Amino acid sequence: MILRKLVVGQIASNCYIIGSEKTKEGMIIDPGADAKEILRVVEKLGLKIKLIVLTHRHPDHVGAAAQVKAATGADVAAHAEMAKYLPQSPSYIYEPPYEAAPYPDRILKEGDKIDIGDLHFSVLHTPGHTPCGISIVGEGHVFTGDTLFNYGIGRYDLVDGDGNALINGIKTKLLTLPLETIVHPGHGPDTLITTEKRANPFLR
Repeated sequence: MILRKLVVGQIASNCYIIGSEKTKEGMIIDPGADAKEILRVVEKLGLKIKLIVLTHRHPDHVGAAAQVKAATGADVAAHAEMAKYLPQSPSYIYEPPYEAAPYPDRILKEGDKIDIGDLHFSVLHTPGHTPCGISIVGEGHVFTGDTLFNYGIGRYDLVDGDGNALINGIKTKLLTLPLETIVHPGHGPDTLITTEKRANPFLR
């Protein structure tokens, strides 16, 4: 599996480019800003982007989606709760370098499958930071957006945040994954499920 992480935008959000070594098909998770740099890396990797997945609606995770979609022709995928807020969100003001994401071409729900060449992923609905929060799990990796961080969890004091839902989703859907699963969060360094299960102070 091809996997590249880019740290983009003013809030240092993580954007992930995932691709199949065999077919060179790819997807991008959370193109939050810096569309030119994202597209430069995609070209360097020789990938044909098939899907752009948005883990939740916040500007720092969707701000370059429209530009990346226009350049690649890829479909945009997001949870149904997110679709209520796109192509514009009444709760957030999109200013450069962020812009509203396009309306999703594909609406995702719990258990949906995402196939990228010979790579296979599933959708976990992990609300709490936002009602539309999702995580993408497969191939020994999980991309958690702003749900679970290295020794941290997502904020739930923002608009539509729900602390109980956040903790419940982490404990029942993420911490039940194989312990060796690599966690790729929306901000900060990677971690492991075993690390967060053992030592995350917010989950004790």
